[in-house]
Amino acid sequence: MTELGGVTAGFAGLGFMGRHMARNLLQAGADLHVYNRTASKVEELVGDGAVAAETPAALARAVEAGVIIICVADTPAVETIATGGGTGLLDGLSEGALVIDMGTTRVETTRALAERMAAKGVGFVDAPVSGGEVGARDATLTIMAGGSEADIARAVPFFDLLGGSHTHIGPVGAGQVTKCANQTIVAITMTAVAEALHFAEKGGADPARAREALLGGFAGSRILEPHGQRMIENVFEPGGRARTRLKDLDQTLEFAVRIGVRMPLLERDAELWREMVGRGWGDLDQSGIMMLTRALSEDAG
Repeated sequence: MTELGGVTAGFAGLGFMGRHMARNLLQAGADLHVYNRTASKVEELVGDGAVAAETPAALARAVEAGVIIICVADTPAVETIATGGGTGLLDGLSEGALVIDMGTTRVETTRALAERMAAKGVGFVDAPVSGGEVGARDATLTIMAGGSEADIARAVPFFDLLGGSHTHIGPVGAGQVTKCANQTIVAITMTAVAEALHFAEKGGADPARAREALLGGFAGSRILEPHGQRMIENVFEPGGRARTRLKDLDQTLEFAVRIGVRMPLLERDAELWREMVGRGWGDLDQSGIMMLTRALSEDAG
């Protein structure tokens, strides 16, 4: 494991994933300053040795020319952290600092933020992740990074601590484009697994044994393995919420329109996730798409 003893760093966003990621940096010896909109979430990390910052600007001033990681839920939250009303990172960043956004953010916003950072002599890397809360806790995240070669080189020691793999995709924005592709595959596969297992059960097959058989063939996947089991057991405590999945799909489809790409399968799949959220299941784990699958069969009579 890479060690960060003596390295000053900042972390903004201590939610489902961020709190685990920040703790991994602390355990590696980083001199870590943390910020979160909900102050109670900061207390736990302070107890582990982190230093609390009252605002993102204060966080930036404390870190000076070090590295700051952002991991928040959506694009508006990233914009608030970075630019918000006199208290954002941009109000406190020092020349030579590096900001790494590890959330899933709109591509256009990512590129615009990078330009504003560059104007202050600050590097920017977009590095969205896949792997959920478990991957954040176990430091096995898959990291998709966009940025300059120099900025990526500075980010690599942090990637090594937080993820099981990292890939430099291209310039700023390329990480978010790749995350859109990832979310497309995951969402459609999640829906397919739910439909297939529901079909097997209604058709008279034992869904657990059907899943076991499917795992041994071409249908086997990282979705069928853990999420398929959750669907069978009806265990939908959130690791990755359905409403977050829908947010990512909407961002993907919005960008697809901008670049002139049709995604008919994703368009239909997003409608299903939108219906799931509309029925009040948005805070379930994304494997809870099985709830909608069953409900649609019941509605059909």
